[in-house]
Amino acid sequence: MKTIEDIRKDLKNIKYYYSRKDKFEKAISSVGENKILDLIKIYNEAVCYAPPRLYDLYVSLYMDNNTQFSLSEKFGFTVEYMSKLHRQLVAFLYKKLANECKGKENVF
Repeated sequence: MKTIEDIRKDLKNIKYYYSRKDKFEKAISSVGENKILDLIKIYNEAVCYAPPRLYDLYVSLYMDNNTQFSLSEKFGFTVEYMSKLHRQLVAFLYKKLANECKGKENVF
């Protein structure tokens, strides 16, 4: 089972992928598809069950490559509140992914 730190590491890799998505997609024909896409599928499916605010945060931070600071200005929230929302997102993903892998070995 993944730890909270594993979730954070996965989210950083997802963010990196989306920040360089065009390059990754161009490389598919010559190198092949990167396995991060399997992980992205798992996280994207999990976040679909999140409350709308956490769903929006996931998309804005990881797919749209924003920072918590830039989003705090954009959404009109304090940086502290954005940090709190991010902790809630990580906790949500941890619980959701833990529930999905109950009874399954090595899901991810």
